[in-house]
Amino acid sequence: MKKDSKEYLFESMPIPQAIAQMSIPMVLSSLVMVFYNLADTYFVGMLNDPIQNAAVTLAYPVLLAFNAVNNLFGVGTSSMMSRALGMKEHDKVRKSSAFGFYGAAASGVLFAVLCTLFKGPLLHVLGADAMTMKATQQYLFWTVSWGAVPAILNVVMAYMVRAEGAALHASIGTMTGCLLNIVLDPFFIMPWGFNMGAAGAGCATFISNCVACLYYFILLYKKRGKTDVCVDPRQIAREKNIILGILGVGIPASIQNLLNVTGMTLLNNFTAFYGAEAVAAMGVSGKLTLVPMQVVMGTSQGIMPLVSYNYASGNRKRMKSSILFTVGIIVPVMTLVTVGYYFGAEQLIRLFMDNQTIVAYGVRFLRASCFGLVFICLDFLGVGVFQALGRGKSAFVFAIMRKIILEIPALFLFNRLMPLYGLAYAQPFAEMVLAVASIIMLRRIFAEKPQPVE
Repeated sequence: MKKDSKEYLFESMPIPQAIAQMSIPMVLSSLVMVFYNLADTYFVGMLNDPIQNAAVTLAYPVLLAFNAVNNLFGVGTSSMMSRALGMKEHDKVRKSSAFGFYGAAASGVLFAVLCTLFKGPLLHVLGADAMTMKATQQYLFWTVSWGAVPAILNVVMAYMVRAEGAALHASIGTMTGCLLNIVLDPFFIMPWGFNMGAAGAGCATFISNCVACLYYFILLYKKRGKTDVCVDPRQIAREKNIILGILGVGIPASIQNLLNVTGMTLLNNFTAFYGAEAVAAMGVSGKLTLVPMQVVMGTSQGIMPLVSYNYASGNRKRMKSSILFTVGIIVPVMTLVTVGYYFGAEQLIRLFMDNQTIVAYGVRFLRASCFGLVFICLDFLGVGVFQALGRGKSAFVFAIMRKIILEIPALFLFNRLMPLYGLAYAQPFAEMVLAVASIIMLRRIFAEKPQPVE
């Protein structure tokens, strides 16, 4: 993409068109990513073995922990890159991207080594018992021990490519890996294929992430000289202002995801008390809720470069219009999704597990959790704006509020008030409070006068 076309996208293109160009590919890739997660659940569920399905659910917090690294180097680096582009500092863009790439690679190696060395304690923390231990360990072998590095680099490189406006290329890379995963899943999971069960789902994921990374390396090679995204180790940033600018946004975003992992692990441990069927049902419900959540996440992350660029360049009117236009689209859509999920809960759960006990659990879980979808729109968008503006502290405060102050205490309280079923209401409660806080914070940001940006 030429620099003049980048400037047209960020500075002059009509806002609906600019948001569509940045967000639609991101939303599509996010949806494909969820569908490949659902594919794991679907094909493992076809085995009609709650233990295999529970293994995928129990291991999910570890995969979610990848996002801690993804956000540290993906969100932090992309925010710095877009703000540097807004100030026309292309050398800073190159140094930021090199720092983010090698930081992500090193963190992926460390993550894989630690999880492999301490797999025994890790499995107990995740809530695996004598029945689910082996299947969970096999799934983690492929997705973490072997798969941490490609899984992390795949996402971080997509963030960096998207930061300079190439949202379509970023999404193609992500979707390539996800679609390949969906194709490979049945061959590795099902008895008529390699008959690996949950481990097969993990192996398919590993292969798919490697292919996605290969796409990005080929893309950067073909665009050499035309892109500021850089993986040259000689360009790794050493300047304090660049490193602190990345970490200032990335660390709070990373902590936010670690807290998400903590919340998910607690939820699984609470649910495991009621048996493998309850865990499987909660897992299916959670994966279904991920579909609309990823639409919201994709939209909020998709407009981040647009918001960052115009904030840094001083065009606050365009920044505000972009945010308000996004709110006007996404809130009505999530309202319709909430209605559809509530009344179609049984049919949706039965698509994945045709087990009456699991369906009965899942229907109540899904109907409870879907009430948070409208509030999630405003919460995610608010956090995305904080990250885009380099305000990591505000994003960190929201993360603490979401998990430590609101959601985790609500798990204990609601489980006591409504054993098992109350667990599904904890997240909607937290999102409702945070949506109000997000509106207040956005109003304050809109009222601010332009200030010089470092």
